[in-house]
Amino acid sequence: MTGLAHFVVLCFTMSLLVPFTQSADVKYCGGKDDYAVKVQGVEILPDPVVRGKPATFNISATTGQAISGGKVVIEVYFFGVRVHTETHDLCEELSCPVSAGNFVLSHTQTLPGITPPGSYNLKMTIEDNHNRKLSCISFNFKIIFGSLVSAS
Repeated sequence: MTGLAHFVVLCFTMSLLVPFTQSADVKYCGGKDDYAVKVQGVEILPDPVVRGKPATFNISATTGQAISGGKVVIEVYFFGVRVHTETHDLCEELSCPVSAGNFVLSHTQTLPGITPPGSYNLKMTIEDNHNRKLSCISFNFKIIFGSLVSAS
């Protein structure tokens, strides 16, 4: 094999070792997209989510104004039924004040091992200190059974 062929094989092999990720298809709530915080994308690691294992949701966004505080409300739906709701202080998820420009809101959570596998919808609302809605998005994600092979 030539040096180039070895390089191609090595690159292909390395690509198999990197966790598969893709950006979720994000929709603004009610089709409205004139929020102060514009979401550019959502990355889910791993995708699909493995129940009983940590999952990280990275939300890339931008704002034209500084944000001094607020809250993030997360609602999870399974077959259209809300199955989970949680609220977080925005300043615990991000470093406040959030400067105008780009930022990434990252949230990691381990889903219980009894979580049913299937397709879910997550709705996330960001509000400021005065309960004004800065953004509202939703996106779908999947949860699968964990690996049948246990790590030793």
